[in-house]
Amino acid sequence: MLKNKKNVPAKNENEQYSLNDDRRVKVLSPGALVAKRFFRNRLAVVGLIMLLSMAVFSFIGGMVIPYGQAEQFYTYTPLKKEYVGVTRNDDIRYAAAEGKEFSTILQAQFLLAQVKGTDTFEYGGNSYSYKQEAKDFYSIYSADGSLLAIAYKDIVNAADGMDAPAFIVKYEALKAYTGGAKSFTADGVAYTLDEDANIIQNGTIIGYISRFVVSPKQNGVTITRDFKERLEEALEDNISEFVYTSPEGEEQKYAVTYDASAMVWSVQQVEETKVYASYGLPSWDHPLGLDGNGMDMLTRLMYGGRVSLYIGFIVVFIETLLGVIMGGIAGYFGGWVDNLIMRLVDIFYCIPSMPIIIILGATMDNMQVDPQVRMIYLMLLLGFLGWAGIARLVRGQILSLREQEFMMATEAGGIRVSRRIFKHLIPNVIPQLIVTCTMSLGSTIITEATLSFLGLGVKFPFASWGNIISDVNNSFVMTNYWFIWIPAGICLLITVLGFNFVGDGLRDAFDPKMKR
Repeated sequence: MLKNKKNVPAKNENEQYSLNDDRRVKVLSPGALVAKRFFRNRLAVVGLIMLLSMAVFSFIGGMVIPYGQAEQFYTYTPLKKEYVGVTRNDDIRYAAAEGKEFSTILQAQFLLAQVKGTDTFEYGGNSYSYKQEAKDFYSIYSADGSLLAIAYKDIVNAADGMDAPAFIVKYEALKAYTGGAKSFTADGVAYTLDEDANIIQNGTIIGYISRFVVSPKQNGVTITRDFKERLEEALEDNISEFVYTSPEGEEQKYAVTYDASAMVWSVQQVEETKVYASYGLPSWDHPLGLDGNGMDMLTRLMYGGRVSLYIGFIVVFIETLLGVIMGGIAGYFGGWVDNLIMRLVDIFYCIPSMPIIIILGATMDNMQVDPQVRMIYLMLLLGFLGWAGIARLVRGQILSLREQEFMMATEAGGIRVSRRIFKHLIPNVIPQLIVTCTMSLGSTIITEATLSFLGLGVKFPFASWGNIISDVNNSFVMTNYWFIWIPAGICLLITVLGFNFVGDGLRDAFDPKMKR
């Protein structure tokens, strides 16, 4: 006996079993076996890491970042608006004496007389004469020798707050100005002309002479003499921008551009205006820049990931719920029930989903449906239109399971039908369902992104990766603002690829023929 005991090998308490050892595998539960096979698949693990990374980025990142998904940022930029137009008067203008008329026909006759070199002209049986007082200044007389009109290029303007000078004052002022005189008398009143061509009466400036014509471009704008003088200085100095300080001390910047074809200067008022910081470049505060609405792109990506994942999971849940119920009933009862449900499945396969979604999207746009309600409608619609494939899968699996011994035992035990289907049959279909749903999540997210890109899915202010990419609506934005669309495209790629890798890994892990 002692000898026999000595020949029996001693039991090694510290003996280790490898995961591939049959004695070890036998004690593993089915779930542990699936997990072991899954984690042995490197591609599946990579996919799981990708999905976890995107989940952390979308859900935790959105809580950490200080901005909101619809928070807009502004900047100040100079905006120009038309203020006045300026022309230099190089054409003869006319002014008739009080109570008299100098028609356009008489004006033409006057010009014709100048071309002919005569100092008289006739019209309508009346004779007229003219006299050149100075360069670009003429006085025109009737046959009786009375002053009828004047022709001039220098313009007599009224001073700020003053009435327009009378005709005789204009005449005497232009006569003195063109002749180089410093004073003149009109209707017995003495006037003086200073070096700035101001017309002064009793120490008060009542008008001034200038060849520049300033015309306001906006209603209600009054052009002061001080502004006109500052503008003339800018035009004479040929500068493109100048600053004018009003009598109240307010400074305003103006930009001057010259249109050679129309021979007119356009003066634009430059104002610092608060606008959206559209397409702001990446910076320390905004690592991925700003979109066209001045919103932080990194924040939009995080919240967009939430929306895309929410929609994907909810749509797949609706599809699975409807598919399991309809497929379970069809597979278990068979007969006319099976035929009825399968024909319904065929109808859903034939429904043109995209046109229906486009029509409903356009309808909701017209009805101005709230963006949050619209998102709920989108999830319900996608889920309702996508359950047919899962129903056919469940029905096929249940058809093969319902004739097995354990189902006969449930029937013999008197278990009610609903319990047989959802307690004993459906759990055996779950492995295939998990694989199918995982693969469907990626395609659902792509569908949502496509609809949002087309403007039929998630609407502002909510963000999704699809409507973020839809901001790239022209080639200029696409080529110059890469930070708008490339990050969203990368997030979509990582997420969908991760779901596909995980789905492939689960399919291999649930395969009972998979080698250990």
